[in-house]
Amino acid sequence: MAFRTFAACLRWGGEAAAAYTMALEQEIAKRRTFGIISHPDAGKTTLTEKLLLFGGAIQKAGAVKSSKIKDHARSDWMEIEKQRGISVATSVMGFHYHDTKINLLDTPGHQDFAEDTYRTLTAVDSVIMVIDCVKGVETQTEKLMDVCRMRNTPVLCFINKLDREGRDPFELLDEIEEKLNIHVRPLSWPIGMGKGFRGVYSLYEKSLHLFTPSKTTVEEGIKIENIQDEQIGNLIGENNARQLRADVDLIEGVYPEFDVSEYLAGRVAPVFFGSAVNNFGVKELLDTFIRIAPVPLPRATTLRTIVPTEKKFSGFIFKIHANMDPKHRNRIAFLRVCSGKFERGSNYYHVRQEKSLRFSNATAFMAQDRETIDEAWPGDIVGIFDTGNLKIGDTLTEGEATTYTGIPSFSPEIFKEVVNKDAMKTKQLEKGLQQLMEEGVAQLFTYELGKKKVVGVVGALQFEVIQFRLKNEYNATVEFVSQNIYKACWISSKSPQKLQEFIASKQRHIATDKDGKLVFMAESKAWLQMVQDNFPDIEFHFTSEFTD
Repeated sequence: MAFRTFAACLRWGGEAAAAYTMALEQEIAKRRTFGIISHPDAGKTTLTEKLLLFGGAIQKAGAVKSSKIKDHARSDWMEIEKQRGISVATSVMGFHYHDTKINLLDTPGHQDFAEDTYRTLTAVDSVIMVIDCVKGVETQTEKLMDVCRMRNTPVLCFINKLDREGRDPFELLDEIEEKLNIHVRPLSWPIGMGKGFRGVYSLYEKSLHLFTPSKTTVEEGIKIENIQDEQIGNLIGENNARQLRADVDLIEGVYPEFDVSEYLAGRVAPVFFGSAVNNFGVKELLDTFIRIAPVPLPRATTLRTIVPTEKKFSGFIFKIHANMDPKHRNRIAFLRVCSGKFERGSNYYHVRQEKSLRFSNATAFMAQDRETIDEAWPGDIVGIFDTGNLKIGDTLTEGEATTYTGIPSFSPEIFKEVVNKDAMKTKQLEKGLQQLMEEGVAQLFTYELGKKKVVGVVGALQFEVIQFRLKNEYNATVEFVSQNIYKACWISSKSPQKLQEFIASKQRHIATDKDGKLVFMAESKAWLQMVQDNFPDIEFHFTSEFTD
C-alpha cells in the first residue's frame, strides 16, 4: 500500500511538472515583446497610441500635438513630456491583441535621452522602426540601428506620414539599405502620396486597403488575390491601378521572396507604409507583426545562456523610475522576465547583493496606469516596488548565482555643477538627486574636496528634465553651471599603495560616483593622455562596469 501511495505521488508530481511545462511553453508562444524606435518627430508615439487603440487598451485616439484634443498619448505621461510633446523616458505598455499578449516599450526619440533607449533595447526581442517618408533615414535612426545590429535584433520598418507629400518609395527603400546596412523587403505598398494618397496594397495578405482620413476608425481590407483583378481599377482609378501593377511587378522582380528566418536573424527588414496619425496601415502592420515577430528569446549570462522554457525563474532590471505617481513617493524597478514564471510574494535571489528578497507588490503597466499581478511569464515586463535594493543591470533568480550581460553603460559627454538655490531644501535635493541618478538618466559625481556635485549627461536636454523634476517632484530648486571636464574615468589599480599615491597627487580631480566608486575627472584629452603615461600602474575605465 505504501509503495502504491509513493508511486502515485511520483506520478502526480510528474503530471504536475508536465502541466507546468506545457503552460510555460504556451505562455511563451503567445508573447511578443518589442520596442518602438525612431528619430524625433517621425511619429513613433502616435504609432504607439494607435497600436494601443487596436488592442483595446485605450478607447479614443488623437494626434499627440493637437491642441484640440486634451487627452495626451498614454505613453507620454510625465508632465514635461506633455508640455514639450516629446518622449523623454521609456514607457512600458502591455495589452492583448487577438490571442497574443503584446509587451510594448515606447522609447525616447530625442538623442539626448539615448541611454534610456539603448538600455530598453536589451529588454526587447524585436523592434519596430518608424521612418518619416518626407525626411527618410535620419542621424538618430542610424545610431539606433547600430545598437540593434550589435544584438542582431529583428527590425521591422514602418514608413510613416504617407498623407504628406514625401519621397519616392523606391528611393526610401534604397536609402534604408544603404544607410542602415540591412536588406529590405516591402510587405505593403503605397498607392499615391500626399493629396493623391489612395491607400496601400498588402503584398503579404494580398488585400487592398483604401485610405479614408480618420483618427479613430479603421477600414477593413478588400481581399484581392490577383493584382490584375479589374476591381482594383474600379476602386482606385485606372491610372493608379496601372502604376500599382507596375510597382508590384518591379518589387517581385527586384526583391527576393520574404523569408521569415532572414528577418528573425536580423538580416532583412520587412517594410510597411501608412499614416499613423490617420490610423492607416497600422492594422496591417500589427497583424503581420504578431505572425512573424520572435517569441521571447534565450539570453546570455556570465555563466551560460538561459532559455525561456527553463522551469526556474530568472530576469533582470533594465530601468528604474521614481515618482510614477507624484502623490506617492514610490520607486519602481522594471524587470524583464527571461525564464520560468515570476510569482508575486515569492522569494528570489538577488545575485549582486547575495541575498534573498521577497516581492509582495508586482504590477503590469499601461503607461502611467498599473494593476497588481500575481504571475508573469518570459517576455513580460513587471514593475517591482523597491526601497533601494535594486539597480539597473541587477539579476534575480531562483538561486543560481549568474548575471545577465549586455546591458550598456555610457560615459557622460556634458558636465555641469549642481548649485542649490534654496538651502532650506538641501535634504529634498539630496534625495531627489539620488533617486533620479538611480534611474540611469544621468550620472552624479561628488568631489572628494569640497563635496562639489557634478552631473554628467549624454545630451543637454537632460539637464532641463532633471531641473524640472527636482522642482516638481521634490520641491528642490537648482541651477547648473558648466564645467571644463572632458571625461569621467573610473580608476583602479592592482596596487592599493599606487592608487592612494595617485589620489593624493590628483585630489582636486578625484570624485566618487553614486555607488562610491573612484572617478578621475579629466579636463582635456591631451591632459588625460599625459596622466595615463605618468601613472602606468593606474587603470582608467570609460565605463563604471569593470572588474576590480
